[in-house]
Amino acid sequence: MLQRPGDPARSTPASPRLRSTLAAVALLALRNVAAADELKPFEASYNWIWNGMTVAATSVKLEKTGDTWTYTSKSEPRGIGRLLPQRPKTVSMLRVTAAGVQPLSYKGDDGTSSTKRTVNVTYDWNAHKVTGVYEDTPVDLPLTDAVQDDSSVQIALMVALLRGQTPESFSLLDKNSVREYRYTREGEETVRTPFGNVATAVYRSQRANSPHVNRYWCAPERGFIPMRVQQKRGDDVQWTMEIESLKRE
Repeated sequence: MLQRPGDPARSTPASPRLRSTLAAVALLALRNVAAADELKPFEASYNWIWNGMTVAATSVKLEKTGDTWTYTSKSEPRGIGRLLPQRPKTVSMLRVTAAGVQPLSYKGDDGTSSTKRTVNVTYDWNAHKVTGVYEDTPVDLPLTDAVQDDSSVQIALMVALLRGQTPESFSLLDKNSVREYRYTREGEETVRTPFGNVATAVYRSQRANSPHVNRYWCAPERGFIPMRVQQKRGDDVQWTMEIESLKRE
């Protein structure tokens, strides 16, 4: 699925100086794209792959009304995934400021009658507090610029990258606490998608002392929307999301 730039099977040998020059030009091009672009509404769909099988399809949509953005995610099972009753859905409302993304509310459930996966929290930026209920746990926490949730952090990463920044970390809401995830840039790769090969920059996120690592293949020419997301535990791939379709204004 992946082809690294400069793969010997697809290019002629080059001198170290030429390779360095080409790498510098490519990096400059990526930065120029980011500087010229901005967050825009989009719709995308992904296939969830587990153990080589597609077990779910996820659709995401980012909309803007006034100065407020709404990010919605819905998942439907595929294949053996139909054996499970869950149909997860999340809705995140947020705004974009000079400091980055400010989440306003986050709601979600797994599509069943159980409340064990239900989230309903509100961010009060005047009082600097986040309150609500997260998976049956009451939430009442101080609010800082670094705090995001599982949904808003996806847009926060895009906004930072569009501004030419690689965020050092985000603090993700986890019931009545937050956990810090560190972000690093790992390089560039070309991802094969249903709409052609797409150049991406690869970013990694990981919580301290956690064996799990998430990677995001973000496309600069498409607003840094991920073409692929993958979680690994050590050398084992836990799951992969592969983009299936994308429409961006």
